[in-house]
Amino acid sequence: MAMKALSKATIYQVAQLAGVSIATVSRALRDSELVTAETRERVQAAARQLNFTPSRPARSLAEGRHAANGIVFPDLVGPYYAEVVLGYEAAAAASGSSVLILATNGRRDAAAAVRDLAGRVDGLTVMGRTVDDEVVAGIAGTGLPVVLLARDPVDGVDTVRAGNTGTARALAEHLVGHGHRRLTFLGDPDDSPDVAGRYAGVRAGAKGARLTLVRGKGLDLESGRRAAAPLLTADKPDAVICANDEVALGVLLAAADLGLRVPEDLAVTGWDDLLAARFAGLTTVRQPMRELGATAAHWLHKRITEENRTAARRRVLATEVVIRGSCGAHEEVHP
Repeated sequence: MAMKALSKATIYQVAQLAGVSIATVSRALRDSELVTAETRERVQAAARQLNFTPSRPARSLAEGRHAANGIVFPDLVGPYYAEVVLGYEAAAAASGSSVLILATNGRRDAAAAVRDLAGRVDGLTVMGRTVDDEVVAGIAGTGLPVVLLARDPVDGVDTVRAGNTGTARALAEHLVGHGHRRLTFLGDPDDSPDVAGRYAGVRAGAKGARLTLVRGKGLDLESGRRAAAPLLTADKPDAVICANDEVALGVLLAAADLGLRVPEDLAVTGWDDLLAARFAGLTTVRQPMRELGATAAHWLHKRITEENRTAARRRVLATEVVIRGSCGAHEEVHP
């Protein structure tokens, strides 16, 4: 298949045109004996057609190592991101890759920063709503291997995420089934694909109850505490369904400040199943945070080294409701 030549061709475009892996491209351009003469000629022809000049990362591939994998996070504050990073870094290290991390929070031009990182790595993982789909598609269009993590799919790009909607529906149905009729969802669906999925699930499971959306600013403990204070002193709900555990822990603190008992006066739920949630007796949803990061790193390594490009992969990792004392019931619930 013919490919239009670009002024700054990448090793990934050469590999795609020649129908081989980027490691094979590197070996062929160095006249390695590990590559057959036929394959070497095909790779060299593709490189000439694209006016390709090997870069430092390309040369590192020929030596059997990768310069780096990049991963883009919305933020790095909080235990959720720490767990994902741990899973990602461990898997990348196992494949011999180092990791460059970019957080877009607070950057004036996140898209430019992500494009710059893409130019310095062998493959890129993009997490959450950090840049628009057009930016992702543009980077993937250069041939650079890209994996999406915890965000909605983009055509032709691998995507791994955790289940949100079905489990959130099961959680809401549990609360309604135990008599809660005034529910509040605390979190902003516009800020995160995960939060959007959770809110959609809660809406589906809250039939027969009144559901209010409060768009709290931030997903940390203090944000939850600040948002809960006016919420709990006005038209107090029966239950607050929080976008994550940190926000829920903030709600628990705000409730204590106001002399409200949990779960007698107020039910509170979270999401993630952080260690602190277990000590607090918080009803929540357990998601495989380290597995999310590890899966993204494994998939990116496969994309970098595979001989032939395969169809985009899609995977949704399972989540489960964990019932504890903060909602007044103790049986397990599963989506």
